[in-house]
Amino acid sequence: MPKGRFVTFEGGEGAGKSTQVERLRQKLEERGILVVATREPGGSPRAERIRESLLSGEAKRFGPFAEALMFSAARMDHLDQTIRPALERGAFVLCDRFADSTRAYQGVLGEIDEGLVEELERTVVGQTRPDLTFILDVPADVGLERASDRRGGEGADRFEAEDRSFHDRLRQAFLAIAEREPERCAVINAGADVNTVANEIWQIVEQRLLGPSADAMVGEAHGG
Repeated sequence: MPKGRFVTFEGGEGAGKSTQVERLRQKLEERGILVVATREPGGSPRAERIRESLLSGEAKRFGPFAEALMFSAARMDHLDQTIRPALERGAFVLCDRFADSTRAYQGVLGEIDEGLVEELERTVVGQTRPDLTFILDVPADVGLERASDRRGGEGADRFEAEDRSFHDRLRQAFLAIAEREPERCAVINAGADVNTVANEIWQIVEQRLLGPSADAMVGEAHGG
């Protein structure tokens, strides 16, 4: 059975992650590749219930560390129920947000000790780490305008409602992650049109995960 691949999409609000997950899913399925598209927080029944609490802002009053614990609890269930079984079946797992979002939102912006965030990640994620992470980079004002258009007349969620400086810092946090781990991360200019972004993502997936040297490049990133 072919080895599964784990691809994550990260970035600020309105960066177009869910759109690009869907575009990549379609391209891979055209190649006859089994794909599981999922998201965080969420991706399994228990994790979806935690998502409701997190995005409603209900957990905000308990502080960033409590939020990080809730994200971690959701991630544990998501990994056990959805991600790891799919990888074992040889699927490409495409995830809209993963552990890098906890690093950026709760770690950098919530000012949780970096060592504590790393320990949480080691405990929860273990060896199931992404083979490839796309950082969809877009100026904060552009992303927030897109997010506003997307939700129509509905109110902003817990994170979209933060002020402009929060989102500027968030953008820099994701870029810093990409700079530290260039072998895993690829920064994409998400300010371009949807087709241009999708084509760039596909080229990178072909090069890193589908090409003749892909196995050597990826290694054993996500183990059991």
